[in-house]
Amino acid sequence: MSELAREELSALAAIYCEPGACEVLAASETHGISFRIQISVKELLDTDVLLKLLFHLPVNYPSTLPDISVNSDQLTRAQCMDVKEKLLEQAKNHLSEPMVHDLILWVQQHLKDVIKQSATVRNEKTTLSKETEDGIWMLLLHLDHMRAKGKYVKTVEKWASNLRLTGRLMFMGKIILILLQGDRSSIKEYLILQKTSKVDVDSSGKKCKEKMMRVLCETEVQSQHKRFQTFEVKEYSAPEELQKEFETAGLTTIFSEFVPPLLK
Repeated sequence: MSELAREELSALAAIYCEPGACEVLAASETHGISFRIQISVKELLDTDVLLKLLFHLPVNYPSTLPDISVNSDQLTRAQCMDVKEKLLEQAKNHLSEPMVHDLILWVQQHLKDVIKQSATVRNEKTTLSKETEDGIWMLLLHLDHMRAKGKYVKTVEKWASNLRLTGRLMFMGKIILILLQGDRSSIKEYLILQKTSKVDVDSSGKKCKEKMMRVLCETEVQSQHKRFQTFEVKEYSAPEELQKEFETAGLTTIFSEFVPPLLK
């Protein structure tokens, strides 16, 4: 993590000092730092919108743009994605300089405009054309365990729904796999949520982040791959059943390369 990033985070913590307004989610010398800023912004009808802005600053930030995630209970997922895209556009204007506070100020000033524009131009056709342009991607994750299984499953289902991702959460004995399909930006955003959110509990029952997740495969969906239409949670009693799920989806090669080592 660069000294600039440390100084910027320290300044943000001083500015957004209310309880819960600035929360560090993860910090590492090799992977950078992730933190969440929570702010209240006036929307079109002057109602308060609570925005949760998640920033991941890579180790070579600010020479590299941050990853940004936007969430709000008062906005639709499409509106959140539009806000995120606008913030990333603004970030390009601040490359090589600390930018997070400037981005927060920008969204406080321009949220109304972004939402208004979103309402007039977004429709299903533009969403489909974006998917065609960016391509559909696939992500296969392996989880070591789930102590709070019910809560964990509901969280994964919610993230998949919010990000318009389809696929499977698969249980076979002690093996836990998450297979996701969707546009690449949503796949990347899911990974940030999975790595930085407290989704499980430790041996003492305290909420904790997922530290034992492995990305087995991240690739663009090919013509021979079947597109999942929904996200489902499924349990399998034998490896053959799990293999059949992959084969039906045209993912025989993916299964053969990544799953058998987990069965040993």
